[in-house]
Amino acid sequence: MLTTIVVLLIVAVALLIGAGWGLWAPLPKRLEGFLIALAGGALIVSIMSELVDRAAPHIPWLVLAASLMAGAGAFVLLDRFVKRKLGAESGGGLLVSVTLDGVPENLALGVALIGASGLEVAALAGSIFLSNLPEAAGGAKGMRDDGYSKAKVFGIWAGTAVLLSVAALIGNLALSDVGESVLAVIRVFAAGVVAASLAIEVFPKAYDEDRYATGFAIALGLVAAQGLGQLAG
Repeated sequence: MLTTIVVLLIVAVALLIGAGWGLWAPLPKRLEGFLIALAGGALIVSIMSELVDRAAPHIPWLVLAASLMAGAGAFVLLDRFVKRKLGAESGGGLLVSVTLDGVPENLALGVALIGASGLEVAALAGSIFLSNLPEAAGGAKGMRDDGYSKAKVFGIWAGTAVLLSVAALIGNLALSDVGESVLAVIRVFAAGVVAASLAIEVFPKAYDEDRYATGFAIALGLVAAQGLGQLAG
């Protein structure tokens, strides 16, 4: 339980640091794009090693494929709805987008922590941390530009951090006694959500802000996540 709490605090703190950074010391666009791409590269490794590969032995391939596509489809439909209602570039839209992909990401993190040591999920927690940091910075800055006070913006993001932490705790505690096949479906569904978020939200935004350095950043994220995975043994 201590490992779970520490990992969740690290991930939640990323939102608070990111929001504070966006409000009081905005990131340079190219650095923000580089960090987003690096986080995306790390997430590619994490969703395969911590979610898909761990699920594969427990469910048939067709169930795995259907669950993965269902997760991707759910994200695409919900993300499209949010952008139509709130706008793709608004601060509120970014907040909802972070929450939308953050809840399943953190549910997946909670599930991944079941029966695992801290090192075994270090890549997943680290990549979610890096992903949350620039997204929170951009969202907080956008909400400030939309006319919200700094105190209100920071309070909203603090609430979001609590919500995502609760999602991870639910994933860890409420699902700890379910069967391996059910956990496998949940893991793969979450992997589909994260994969779709990479394609729709992460990599396009990174390329817009950092152009061709994005390719190197993604590769660096892959290397970092793979290194953490080997460290975990």
